[in-house]
Amino acid sequence: MAIKKVIEHPAKVLSTPCAEVTEINDDIITLLDDLYDTMVEYDGVGIAAPQINVGLRVAIVELGEERDILEMINPTVIETDGAEVDIEGCLSFPGLYGEVERPDYVKIEACDREGRVYEVEAGGFDARAILHEIDHLDGVLFDAKIKRIVTAEELEELYAEEEEE
Repeated sequence: MAIKKVIEHPAKVLSTPCAEVTEINDDIITLLDDLYDTMVEYDGVGIAAPQINVGLRVAIVELGEERDILEMINPTVIETDGAEVDIEGCLSFPGLYGEVERPDYVKIEACDREGRVYEVEAGGFDARAILHEIDHLDGVLFDAKIKRIVTAEELEELYAEEEEE
């Protein structure tokens, strides 16, 4: 387990669709652990393998109030519903924030580190985070989905308003 350097745009690995994982072995387990350590170090809520320069369909996301870790190996989106515009950032785009429209609900299928196939449903922020990371695995970057860039001043104002509530 190690903290890796987060790869920043415009690195080619970020815009290249990732290869399927064909075998869950010690290298994949180590990759999951490295993703977790790196995400925590960089204060993210999710991270995908290409963000640490690995072109495999592996990502993790923190979900819910308890911040449970969802490990996704070869995730596929089964269903989405609704639409919501909210502010996103990305570890690979330091300092860039923007309004992005995403489905408000997602159902995915993926494998865990034991090789078990599972399905998970998520809504709201959790759905947004899952879809953001799956986009990374498909070589789709959030800057292409930004409807409006949010300035640092606007972001600070929003955080201040949330703290007042």
